[in-house]
Amino acid sequence: MNEFTYKKHKRIKALSATMSDFSYKKHSHGEYAIGVTKRGIQHYHLDGHLQLSHQNGIMFFNPEQIHDGMAHDDSGLEYVMLYIEPSLLLEATEKKDLIRFSSPIIYNQIIQHHILNLVDAIFHEEDENSCDELFFNLTESLIGYNTTTKANQDALIRKMKEEMSTDNKLKIDSVASTFGMSKFQFIRYFNTQTGITPYQFFLNTKVERALLEQEKDIYLAVNECDFVDLTHLNRQFKRVYGLTVNDYLKQIQ
Repeated sequence: MNEFTYKKHKRIKALSATMSDFSYKKHSHGEYAIGVTKRGIQHYHLDGHLQLSHQNGIMFFNPEQIHDGMAHDDSGLEYVMLYIEPSLLLEATEKKDLIRFSSPIIYNQIIQHHILNLVDAIFHEEDENSCDELFFNLTESLIGYNTTTKANQDALIRKMKEEMSTDNKLKIDSVASTFGMSKFQFIRYFNTQTGITPYQFFLNTKVERALLEQEKDIYLAVNECDFVDLTHLNRQFKRVYGLTVNDYLKQIQ
């Protein structure tokens, strides 16, 4: 059984998920993601390295970190996640530099308590003041425990991602030439550094762009983001969010 339920509060999205035979394809998010494994073992690769989050494990994902995800065994998996816009985290922590979570998985009852409380408040649509206070408590518990302010993403990779994000059609030969590489040199370098191919990164970027475009019209998003049709968009979207675009939007609107 696979169930994915999303709820949005301002610049935070909460996810409650139950998984058995579903698996996320390699992807990344523009937000920070913080979650708790409630039952089972979360099995995933983060930047190419295997991670196992057991029950009560707290998972951290920095923006643009490549990862997949699945249940480790037949017993299945239950977990919750918070997706936090970077600007909100910087505002709450009063930091100017990019914050990075330094450990992918930790076990800490206090931080776990704050995450679960905020997830619960968002799903129960508690008022803004209450959610703000719970979010503040969470950020206070994180600062100094699992955060640094040193960016660790390679500048060249960042430029490559920016180059591939400027168009709806990926021309690998052209992008590779921009960086003085052959097509296969570029694919190999990008895959080695990020754990994902340039094409898969490009598809993930288009999915996120389509999610923003849908506020105008979902079929306009299909056209403007150069998907073949809505079925094509849904297939890519479900690999990242577990739901079709329409089902996802019904939950967060």
